[in-house]
Amino acid sequence: MKNWILALGLTLSAAALSTGQARAGATDSDEERAARWKEVKTSIFGDRAIEPGENVVKIDAPARALDAALVPITLTMPEKDKVKALSFVIDDNPSPYAAHFTFGPAADPGEIKLRVRVNNYTNVHAVVETKDGKLFESAKFVKASGGCSAPMGMSDEEAMKGMGEMRMKFGGEPAPGKPVEATLMVRHPNFSGMQMNQITRDYTPARYINKLDVSYGDKLIFHLDGDISIASNPVINFAFLPEGKGPIKVVASDNQDGHWEQTFNAPSPSN
Repeated sequence: MKNWILALGLTLSAAALSTGQARAGATDSDEERAARWKEVKTSIFGDRAIEPGENVVKIDAPARALDAALVPITLTMPEKDKVKALSFVIDDNPSPYAAHFTFGPAADPGEIKLRVRVNNYTNVHAVVETKDGKLFESAKFVKASGGCSAPMGMSDEEAMKGMGEMRMKFGGEPAPGKPVEATLMVRHPNFSGMQMNQITRDYTPARYINKLDVSYGDKLIFHLDGDISIASNPVINFAFLPEGKGPIKVVASDNQDGHWEQTFNAPSPSN
C-alpha cells in the first residue's frame, strides 16, 4: 500500500465539502452515509466488488465513545485462514483510511485490536481481502466528536519525549501449535496536524507512524500502513505463530523520516 493515505483523505474531504456531501454529524441520513462510503471505497478499492461479510470480519466498537481520541476497536476474523489483508476505514474522518494490515506467514490473523481517533458521528468499515482476491466488508456506527483535533494535554516537546520507545507484552502460556497473543506499545504522539498547541496557539504539524513491520525470526507477522486516525502512543494487539526461532523484531517509521527498531524475546512453546 503506497504512502498516499493522508493525501487521499484530505482530497476526499475537500471534494466532499465542495459538493456538500461532507456534513458529517448526528443529523446525516443513511443515504448520505451510504453515498459517503461509496465515494471513499471507490477511491481506495477502485471498482472492485466488496461483498457483505459479517462472517468474515466483525467490528467491536463502542456505540458512543468515552474518549473520541482513544476509541478501542476490535476486529475479529472468524475465517482467519482465508485472510490476506485487512483495511479499517473511518468514513467521516479527515483522512478516512485509518489502517491497512498485510499479514505474513507468521501471523495468526484471527483478531486485531487498536485505538483510533474518531472525529465525528460516523460509520466505520472493516474490509478483508481474502487469499483468493475477494473483498468482504462489515460496518458499525460510532458516536464521537473531535477526536482528530483533541489536544494531548501536554506540550509538544513532552509528547515527543522517548519517541520510538517500544514495549511488548505476551499473554497466556505458549503451547505447541497454538498462536501467542501479543500487545505492542509504541511511544509516539501521532500528531494529526489538526491539534492546536495550547501554549503557542499554532497547529502542530502532522507527525505520525505511517509504516510498521513486525516479524518473528525471518517471517513477517504483519505490515501496517497507518495514518493520522491511529491514536497517540499506538497500542496494537495481535497474535503470531511461534514456529521456528525468534526473536520478534519491530521496525517503525513516521512521515517525517523517523526510524526505530527493537527486538523482543518471544516465549517459546514447550514440547
